[in-house]
Amino acid sequence: MDPVIELIDLKKSYQMGENVVPALQGVQLRLDPGEFVAVMGASGSGKSTLMNIVGCLDRPSSGKYVLEGNDVSRLDRDSRAEIRNDKIGFVFQNFNLLARTSAVENVELPLIYSRKRKLTEAEMRQRAVTTLARVGLKGWENHTPAQLSGGQQQRVAIARSLINEPSILLADEPTGNLDSHTSEQIMAIFQSLNEQGITILLITHESDIASYARRIITLRDGKVISDQRIDQRKIIHADQTL
Repeated sequence: MDPVIELIDLKKSYQMGENVVPALQGVQLRLDPGEFVAVMGASGSGKSTLMNIVGCLDRPSSGKYVLEGNDVSRLDRDSRAEIRNDKIGFVFQNFNLLARTSAVENVELPLIYSRKRKLTEAEMRQRAVTTLARVGLKGWENHTPAQLSGGQQQRVAIARSLINEPSILLADEPTGNLDSHTSEQIMAIFQSLNEQGITILLITHESDIASYARRIITLRDGKVISDQRIDQRKIIHADQTL
């Protein structure tokens, strides 16, 4: 089986005044299709840098990043943007929803910017409505973020990340602004999506959240210090939480 993500001796450094600060130092990583991987580490360990490179938001200083068989390490900004929109879904801690825009309109946005999707307005709306129902928000389509709870806002963000049918979902501290019960609901959704075949890479500093994944990778000082498969992970069925 060919990997969906492969990082080969990946390095990233930043220029801070006269100093060069290493963020990633020779990371080797392989994710096979359908994996659910959590990346842990303290602040400054390189988690966010890793996420930015895997999400094609940044480029490595050296080494290779191979995505679905293609070396994307040196692609220009426009090419990386196209890959982000067509192959990768993003979920962030702060939801990043447009405040004056309804849930269904927020979910539609990636379709509007996709170069491959040639859908009518009616088709886009139906796809967005269906995707909201997929994350338990049937009947909430016309509510704005201010009319939704934090957990519901994160569900809208997850639906938005799914609208272009990505093969990879990147989640950066997706439960960081949620209480423990709501966090369980969100992690149940991620597990359900993973069971449907979506590859998930989750960034978290919470071991409790990482325990929902099938594999936990730990970073320290820009290096992988642990890569552990989880035999007995936490499981919550999404249909019990919606």
